[in-house]
Amino acid sequence: MSISSMTGFARVQVSLPLGETAQLNYTLTVKSVNHRFLDLQFRLPSGLDGLEMELRRVFKEKLVRGHIDLTLSVDRSTQSRSGYNRELISAYLVAFNAARAEHCLACEPDLNAALRLPGALQAEERGDIDFSALSASVLEQVVPLLDQLKVMREREGEALDAILRATLSRLADAAASIAEVRPEIERRYQERLTERLTAAVGPEFNQQRVLEEVALFVDRSDISEELTRMVTHIGHFRELLSAGGEAGKKLDFLLQEMNREANTLLSKTGGVGGQGTRITELGLDMKAEIEKAREQVQNIE
Repeated sequence: MSISSMTGFARVQVSLPLGETAQLNYTLTVKSVNHRFLDLQFRLPSGLDGLEMELRRVFKEKLVRGHIDLTLSVDRSTQSRSGYNRELISAYLVAFNAARAEHCLACEPDLNAALRLPGALQAEERGDIDFSALSASVLEQVVPLLDQLKVMREREGEALDAILRATLSRLADAAASIAEVRPEIERRYQERLTERLTAAVGPEFNQQRVLEEVALFVDRSDISEELTRMVTHIGHFRELLSAGGEAGKKLDFLLQEMNREANTLLSKTGGVGGQGTRITELGLDMKAEIEKAREQVQNIE
């Protein structure tokens, strides 16, 4: 199972037969964008309140998150059936009978000839929509329409998966680089503290006391736990991507935790100088990658 984006689009056009000669054409369109919850918006012709309730039930069964716009557009120009001009045909029959009587003819009127008269055949407009037939047809079409939408959302999800995995690789590389230079931080802390004590009291001071202070200071400034948690979060993130399903909220929470670790790492190594500057650069790179990932994750179902 792969992750799914909340961005998608699907449309279906239907010609609905209504009796022998009439038909009703309509277009059903659904668009989806990101949202924290499942937000459904329907644009239906008036008179379809019952259909909206059924549609909401279907959408809630098929989708989990996203802002969904469903639009039902009815082509009213197709709501017509073939008819004939009664006034014209009646006038034709009256004239035919009068001529037949006047000239003592035994022939009968030719209906085919009458219907070929200009204006004899015409379309009779039907102003009312057959809501029952329309509702039943829409309910038949909405399930395959949502399947089409989900296919597009899954395709978009595959692209997001590739982007996020590339981001995770860069984060893992940054964490590994920080781990490599971390031992230099302890040495740098000891040098700085020694320099300050020497400047304050001269070279004659308790060396053991300095080492104890350095050990305490380094312990407070140790970034090994932050690095360990960062690597753990990256691994968990990859597992969620592979598991797929409704992963968006979990991924967003993980990125918040990763950002917190990056902030703590930066606060502990700020102002050290030397290799500490390199750690600061890598930490800032990590925060930038995390922010990019958060933008992408907002669109995952």
